[in-house]
Parts: sequence; structure tokens; C-alpha cells
Amino acid sequence: MISVFGSANMDLVAYVAKAPRLGETVTGHAFRTVPGGKGANQAVAAARAGARTVFLGAVGDDGFGAEIRATLAGAGVDVAGLRTVPGPSGIAHIVVDDDGGNSIVVVPGANGAMTGPSGADLAAIARSRALLLQLELPMPAVVAAAQAARVSRVPVILTPAPARPLPDELLEAVTLLVPNEHEAAGITGESDPEAALAALLERVPEAVITLGGEGALYGARTGERLHVPAEPVQAVDTTAAGDTFAGALAVARIEGLAPERALRFASVAAALSVRRPGASSSMPTRDEIDAALG
Repeated sequence: MISVFGSANMDLVAYVAKAPRLGETVTGHAFRTVPGGKGANQAVAAARAGARTVFLGAVGDDGFGAEIRATLAGAGVDVAGLRTVPGPSGIAHIVVDDDGGNSIVVVPGANGAMTGPSGADLAAIARSRALLLQLELPMPAVVAAAQAARVSRVPVILTPAPARPLPDELLEAVTLLVPNEHEAAGITGESDPEAALAALLERVPEAVITLGGEGALYGARTGERLHVPAEPVQAVDTTAAGDTFAGALAVARIEGLAPERALRFASVAAALSVRRPGASSSMPTRDEIDAALG
């Protein structure tokens, strides 16, 4: 079982030929509302990739909250740990251009109520084979969840996004850190991915730096280094790529796949996701991943 302690948002997605500059107004050609949030997205990705997945988070008592809950449940995610709190659900305003690039503004809403794991959350984490974390919840809550997993000897996989300073007490509990190249540079001060990887491994046992079209770079303190090329793909919407990669990678890890095979599994899942619009709605099933792997 994989537990995901994280955010749940409604994504408000506007599609444009070119993203507006500061002060500029542009006309879009489509608009969609899609349940998302980095935590919920990773939960859907893990569930669709074949793992029993429990989501621990919060939504508001509004229509968005009900839709987010239904979407998670429909994807096979256990939502018994999804709280409903008074007030609005979190939202993310996303602009996607015709090249598949995106910019995002997140308003946390109900996610701000996640000030720490509940007793039920702690019990779920202790039963898990991996805990997925991101940084869209209050930092004290993320640290508390990571520390609880460490006490229970549950591996912690952290996506350090949105980028912010990472306290030592969090990194001490992390098993595998999964930043993109920009986040890795921000954490380490190293713009070269190889140098950034070496610096990350001074703080965590394992790290994967995702490099977009250049694939992914893996390293472990044991000395192992791997570079897995990206799958060739014509991107429609890259919004879900990172979360799909993280969720699928967690599944590969608990299934005991060797690092190179696990990275390829996650890379294929991410490549499949960018071929379709939206976040949670774009994530591939296990059958789709296995067929693409061949």
C-alpha cells in the first residue's frame, strides 16, 4: 500500500496559443476544470499504475470538494482519510500554451487545514510500504508525516515542489528525493545536474532529478548512477508529468523493480500523461504503461 499525504485542488485550466506576459490579456481557445493538486495527482497516478493507494488530505465543503472526492474514488484511491473542512477547496489556476508548457497559481484553501497528520493518518502511514509527500501543505505537517514514516521504517519519497527551503528534519526522514532540474539547482546551488545530484546525495540516500526532454538522472550513496532518456513524445499538456512520474516511480519501488527498470516505468507513465490534456484525467492505467514498455 502507498500512502499519499498531500494537497487536493480543483485545477482551472485555460488553454492559449501563447501565455500572457505581465499586464497582457490574451484570448484562450478552451477551458476545463479538472481535479488536481500535487498530492491528489500522485495518488491517482499510483492507483492507476497498479498500487493500492490511500490519500490523506482535505477538501472544502463546496462543490469542488465533492468533485475531487468522487474523482479520487473513481480512480481507485481510498478516500477514507480525505477530510472535509468548512470553507473553499484549494484551487490551481493553470495556463497551458500550445507547446504544452504551463504556469500555475495555487490558492491553498482547505489544504491549509492540514496542520499535521491525525491519528488515523499516522496509522495509515505505518501500514504503508511507501509514503509520498510534496510541499503544497504547511511545512510542519509535511515534516511530521515524514518523521512518522521514518519511525515506522516506511520509505519516504518527496517531491520538493513548490520550491521552498527544506528543513534538515525533513531531509533526515527522506529516502528518495525527486526534484526537477530547477528545484535541484535551487536546493543545492548547482546548475549542472550531475553536480546537483552529488550535492543532494550528501543530504538524502537516493535522488532522482527529472530533466524534462533529457530524461532522468538517478544516484544513490552506494555509488550507483543512472541516466534514463526521456520517451519521445509530442506534448499536449505537461501539467501532470512530474506527479505521474512520482506516483509511478513509487509503484515501481514497492514492486521491487531495479532502479533502471523503475525509472523507465515512471518515464513511460509520464510520457503517456503529456499526450492528453489535464492533470488527473491524463494519467495512464497499468495496462497502458505495460503496453508501452513492451
